[in-house]
Amino acid sequence: MAQFAATASAPPGAGDPHSHKGATRHTYGAVDLGTNNCRLLIARPDDGTFTVLDAFSRVVKLGEGLGQTGRLSQPAMDRTVAALSICADKLRRRNVSLSRSVATEACRRAENGCEFVERVRVETGLALDIIPPQEEARLAVLGCHKLLEPGDGPALIFDIGGGSTELVLVEPGEVSPRIRAWWSAPWGVVSLTETEGREAIEGKDRVAAYERMRQRVFRSFARFVDMLPESREDIRLLGTSGTVTTLASVHLALPSYDRRAVDGLQVPIESMREINAMIARMDLAERSALPCIGAERADMVVAGCAILDAILDIWPAERLGIADRGIREGILRALMARDGYVL
Repeated sequence: MAQFAATASAPPGAGDPHSHKGATRHTYGAVDLGTNNCRLLIARPDDGTFTVLDAFSRVVKLGEGLGQTGRLSQPAMDRTVAALSICADKLRRRNVSLSRSVATEACRRAENGCEFVERVRVETGLALDIIPPQEEARLAVLGCHKLLEPGDGPALIFDIGGGSTELVLVEPGEVSPRIRAWWSAPWGVVSLTETEGREAIEGKDRVAAYERMRQRVFRSFARFVDMLPESREDIRLLGTSGTVTTLASVHLALPSYDRRAVDGLQVPIESMREINAMIARMDLAERSALPCIGAERADMVVAGCAILDAILDIWPAERLGIADRGIREGILRALMARDGYVL
């Protein structure tokens, strides 16, 4: 079931207004375990920002089969523990003094999610915090809001995950945007793909299957749409996730992924719609042949396009901002803010 809340809370990440002085700089770590990916970032504060010392990302497909069984499978857990062991080793070798590790939709939904978290603690030493959707949305906003286009109108920030999609409506604030409302829909690239079925997505009627997915996601946004402002002047749109960064790479026709070219890019909505339609028509082999999709993302990217199309239907901005940053960066900023750093 989708979850909803509206809030008039303080800006995300608001903390000590004074810069950090006179203390030894810590090294900070952030682990984000999603339904599809396991990601790590290690950084140190550096003159109003932070410098990344190490990073790691691996597709683990933790939520594979979850929609059918309600449980995390043994192979998925084994893959994920192997990836988390690498994260734990990097945290130790980098002498990280403060870190936070979070788990999202797959662990929230799974009957054995808490058992898995305990296994991770025993085998890797990492203490995973299964966070609620509202915290997931807050961290995503905190991590990427600096890439919002300038403007005085409302903005929608979204994160397409493996098991859910978080939508956050924000308005301009003095330092950081204020969150007006948020929504978590139970559709991510893994859950939507498995619900529609790979046979339908790859079959001769795959365009019709794509439209069914888009409509399914659109319906799940219905209550959130009621909270959106009627005025659509000066609206802005910013997305963070593997889906939007991958599609931005296709838009740029990159021979291989380049974060410097993608992070902060503004893509015209018409161009993004055309890419979505093109990918919906392709078969698995054709998608795999696209350099920045490849075999690793070819099976899930269609669902990502359908989710993105549904978001564009409810929030018709002129451009889509692309952020190759999100929950990990939000965790780091929150940890550093608690120690008095202003980033």
